[in-house]
Amino acid sequence: MFERFTNDARAVVRGAVEHSERVGSRSVDAEHLLLALLDREASRASFALASLGLAADRKEPVKSALADARRRAGLSQAEADALAGLGIDVSDLVSRVEEVHGVGAMSGDRKDTGWWSGRRTFSRDAKEVLERCLRIAVAHRDRRIGDEHILLALTARPGVPSEVLADQGVTYEALSRVLYGGGEARAAG
Repeated sequence: MFERFTNDARAVVRGAVEHSERVGSRSVDAEHLLLALLDREASRASFALASLGLAADRKEPVKSALADARRRAGLSQAEADALAGLGIDVSDLVSRVEEVHGVGAMSGDRKDTGWWSGRRTFSRDAKEVLERCLRIAVAHRDRRIGDEHILLALTARPGVPSEVLADQGVTYEALSRVLYGGGEARAAG
């Protein structure tokens, strides 16, 4: 599949690995793919984001929301709200854990675990995003998989990245309109 990736898409995957390494995560997650997409300039995905109002100067709220979700052990705000409906205050839980174990204890990041050798694996969510971007490219009859397909795949599935982007007005449907015109609204499969 990776032989079909454009240089921009390959740069996103490499950037996601770098984001994962930077925070000490042992796996590359879907959130790392989104962070790598936000770093891109002059690509189809970056132009699509800018056309939907998420220009370079407006990306900080997205990064902040991703960091907040990571602090909540990767729970989306919708999941935290659902738990609140059951009487579980995720913010209180995070605060209590961080009082005992330090800030970011629930993030899964391992900054101080010593030397670790090996390649970063891709989490199930990240793998699903990469598989979905292939299906999206095929559905749009695109011969190559670009960073825009990764962005579309992130918005096409439930989870923290799509929730954070939707809060900024970046949805699968809006991206499809920007990238392909109004004709194909749901090729996410």
